[in-house]
Amino acid sequence: MSDRKITLEFNDKVVRQFLLASLIWGAVGMLVGVLIAAQLNFWRLNFDLPWLTFGRLRPLHTNAVIFALVGNMMFAGVYYSTQRLVKARLASDFLSALHFWGWQAIIVAAAITLPLGFSRGKEYAELIWPINIAVALIWVVFAVNFFWTLARRREPSLYVAIWFYIATIVTVAMLYIVNHLSLPTSLTHSYPIFGGVQDALVQWWYGHNAVAFFLTTPILGIMYYFLPKAAERPVYSYRLSVIHFWSLVFVYIWAGPHHLLNTALPSWLQTLGVTFSLMLWAPSWGGMLNGLLTLRGAWHKLRTDPVLKFYAAAITFYGMATFEGPLLSIKSVSALAHYTDWIIGHVHAGALGWNGFMAAGMIYWLLPRLWNKPLHSVALANLHFWLGTVGILLYVAAMWTSGITQGVMLNGTAENGTILAYPNFIDTLNTIRLMMLMRVVGGGLYFVGWLLMAWNVWQTVRAAQTVNGTMEVFDDEPATPGAEGKLTLLGAFFNPPVLFSVLGTGFACAWMFGGDFISLAGLVGTLVCVAFGYAHFEARRHHWGAWYDRLLVNSLPFTILTFIAVAAGGLIQIIPTVLVQKAANVEDRRQIPYTPLELAGRDLYVSEGCYNCHSQMIRTLVPDVLRYGDYSRLGESIYDYPFQWGSKRTGPDLARIGGKYPHVWHLRHFEDPRAISSDSNMPAYPWLLQRNTDLAALPAKIAAQRTLGVPYPDWSDLAIVTHANDQARAITQDLRAAGAYVAPEKEVIAMIAYLQVLGKYEPVAAAKGGAVAQ
Repeated sequence: MSDRKITLEFNDKVVRQFLLASLIWGAVGMLVGVLIAAQLNFWRLNFDLPWLTFGRLRPLHTNAVIFALVGNMMFAGVYYSTQRLVKARLASDFLSALHFWGWQAIIVAAAITLPLGFSRGKEYAELIWPINIAVALIWVVFAVNFFWTLARRREPSLYVAIWFYIATIVTVAMLYIVNHLSLPTSLTHSYPIFGGVQDALVQWWYGHNAVAFFLTTPILGIMYYFLPKAAERPVYSYRLSVIHFWSLVFVYIWAGPHHLLNTALPSWLQTLGVTFSLMLWAPSWGGMLNGLLTLRGAWHKLRTDPVLKFYAAAITFYGMATFEGPLLSIKSVSALAHYTDWIIGHVHAGALGWNGFMAAGMIYWLLPRLWNKPLHSVALANLHFWLGTVGILLYVAAMWTSGITQGVMLNGTAENGTILAYPNFIDTLNTIRLMMLMRVVGGGLYFVGWLLMAWNVWQTVRAAQTVNGTMEVFDDEPATPGAEGKLTLLGAFFNPPVLFSVLGTGFACAWMFGGDFISLAGLVGTLVCVAFGYAHFEARRHHWGAWYDRLLVNSLPFTILTFIAVAAGGLIQIIPTVLVQKAANVEDRRQIPYTPLELAGRDLYVSEGCYNCHSQMIRTLVPDVLRYGDYSRLGESIYDYPFQWGSKRTGPDLARIGGKYPHVWHLRHFEDPRAISSDSNMPAYPWLLQRNTDLAALPAKIAAQRTLGVPYPDWSDLAIVTHANDQARAITQDLRAAGAYVAPEKEVIAMIAYLQVLGKYEPVAAAKGGAVAQ
C-alpha cells in the first residue's frame, strides 16, 4: 500500500443537475395532479380539448411523479452516496452527462407524446416504443457508469446502500424490458407481445415491482446513507439490514397478482400473490424499524432540523403504506377496495409521504454541501414540512373515506343478495363529491409546500458558489479482494446459505402448487430445510458471516445472486401462463376477433385513456354480476393487445356494454355526457365527431395482430379498408334512422363499433363450427 495520499474530487455537478431536475419536474407532475383531481369535480376543466382531458393527463401525472421526480431524485442520491461509499469518482464524466441529458430528453418526449394521445394503454408503461428504447439505453448508461465505478472502488466492502442500488439496477432493467416488448405498427404505435390474461399478469408483475424497485429499493438505499448522516448516528442494526434486503428483494417480486384478485386470473396465481403480499409485512416493517431506531438518541433534533422531520415522517409513511399494501391484498378487503379511491389514497401515501418527503429531506441536506451556502430559510423548510404533512393526511383521509364509501355502496345488496342496494352508479359518484374536493385541497397544500421548497432552493443557490466534495485517499490502484477474500462464482453459489435458500424455495413451491402427494412432500421438505438451515446457522454462525463478508467484497457474485433472487418469482409466475396453449385456456368462451373498424375504435379507446376510468373485468362477486352481467372469463380477452381490465372505476365497467344501448346513445354520450346523465363528470369528446379515422394504418395493425396469433383472414389491404367502410356506413345509417347523422369516416363511428362489440364471444363448443355472437 502506498503511503502517499491524494485528494479525490467527486463529480457533484451531475448530482446538482439531477437534484434541480427533480425539483422542477416534481412541480410539473404535482401541478398536473392537482388539475386532474379538480377535473373529477369540475368537468369543464377538461376545456373540451383533447390534450387536456383526464384520460390523457393522468398518465402524464403518474409518469412525471415516478420517472421525473423520483427518478431524478434517485439518480442524484445514488451518484452522491456511491462516490463517497466506494471512495472513487464516478467512472465517466461523459456517461454521467449522457445519463442526465438523455433522461431529461425522455421526460420531455413523454410530456409531449402522452397529451397527444400516443400511449400503449398500460399503467406506468404508456410510453411509445421509440421512447422505451431510449429508456433502456439510458438505463444501460446508468448501469455501466455505476458498475464501472464499483470496479474502481478503493473501499473493498459494499455498504448496505449499494446493495439496494444493485438490486434496483438489475431488476428495473428486467421488468422494463419484459413488459415493454412490443410489435410496432408505426413510429408512434405498437402492440404488446402479450395479450389478455398474459398481458395482465406481466403488466402487474411490472407495475407492482416498479413500485418496489423504482420507488422503494433505491430510496431505502438513500435512507441507509443519508439518514445516519443527518442524524449523526450509525444504522441501528447491520444484521437487520441484511435480513431486510434479501427478504425484500426475494418476496416483493412475487406479489404482483394481488392487483388482479377476484378476476379471470387463474386462482393459483391469485393465491400466490396474496401469500407473498402478506409475507411482505415482515421485511417492510423490518426496514422501517431499522430506520426509525437509527434516530435513537437524536429525536430531540427533530424540533429544529427540518431534514430529520422529513426523514422521520417519510419512514413512518413507508411503514403505513407497507402495512396497508398487504392488507389490501387480502381477497375480502380487495373485494371492497379494488377499483375505488382507497387504492388512490394508498398509492399517494407512498408517493407523497415516502418518496416526496425523502426527496425533500435529501434536497435540504444536500443544498449547503453542493452550493457551499447555508439554507436560505429553515423556517420556510419547516413550513413546507407542515403544509406537506397536513396535505397528505387530508388527501389520504379523503380517499380512504371515499374508497370505503364506494366499496360499500357498489357492493351493497338487498333482498338477501338478489338486488343491488344502489343500482345507479352515479349515486356513488354524487356521494363522494365532497371527498374528491378534499383531495384537491390536500394535494394543493402539498403542491404549495413543494413550491415553497423551490423558492427556498432558488434563494439558496442563486448567489452561491458550487462546490464539489473531496476526500483524501491513498494513491493506490482500485481495491480488489486479497486471496483470502476472493470468492469464485462456484463458492458464491455452492454454500449453505444459498443451498438452503434454494432448496427451501423449491420445496415451498411444490407445497403450494403441487398435487396432494407433491404438496405434502413439499411441506415436509420445507419444514426440514428450515429446521436444518436454522440448526446449521446456529452451529456454524461464524462461517455464514464470513461467507457473507467475502460476498460483499466481490460485487459480481453479489449482483448475480441478487438477480437470481428477483428473477425466480417472475419466472415461476409468468412462464407457465405464457407457455400454456392460449386457444385452449379459455374456460367456456372465446373472444371473437375485432373487425378492422372495431380494432380502430379500440386503439382510439386506448389513445384517449378511457381505461383510466373504466374497467373491462366483471369480477366473480355477486354485486359485480348483478350490476354489470355475467362474470368475465379468461378467454373473453384473449385477443386484447393490450388488455384493458383497468384498475379504477370512476365510471361503470364496460365488459358487457355491447348492445346494451343503441348507437345514438353512444353518440350523444360522446357529444355531451350530461345529456345522458346530468351528474356525469365525464368530459365531452367533440373532436371524435370532427376527426377522421386513420383507416390507412389498419393493414399494418391487422398484420401485427395476425403475427401475435389473432386468427384474422388473409385479407388484402383493400379488403381491410373496404370492410371498415362497410361497417361504418351501416352504423351511420342506423344513426340517421334515429335522427342523428355523422359521416362514416369520423372517429366516433369507430369508437361506437368497438363499444358495441364488448361482451360478444363464441362458445368454445361451437368454436370449430364458426363464431357465434352472444
